[in-house]
Amino acid sequence: MTSQPESASGEPRKLTVRRAPKYVPFMIAGALAGIVTAAIFASVTPPNEQFETSSIFGFFAVLMVLPGAGLGAIVALVLDRASTRRSKTLLVTSLPDDDSNADGETA
Repeated sequence: MTSQPESASGEPRKLTVRRAPKYVPFMIAGALAGIVTAAIFASVTPPNEQFETSSIFGFFAVLMVLPGAGLGAIVALVLDRASTRRSKTLLVTSLPDDDSNADGETA
């Protein structure tokens, strides 16, 4: 069994650089869009003697938050796929460690 040596400190390597979206903010934005949609549905529904408008809003909010978050995740996934197409490959060389600053002293 032979182990492959790690690249020397002066040897160039290829790295792929791309911008990737964060999924959680997209899911939160989708959930908020679901709540706004629930508010619109609650305000559009005709008045009802059985249920108040706030009850209707709560019902629609529960139903719309999860699909909204899912839609936000799908949007993030599509943007992530698009970012892989625009990725760049760079040639980098690692620099040797600077021993003069190893003690934490600043000049």
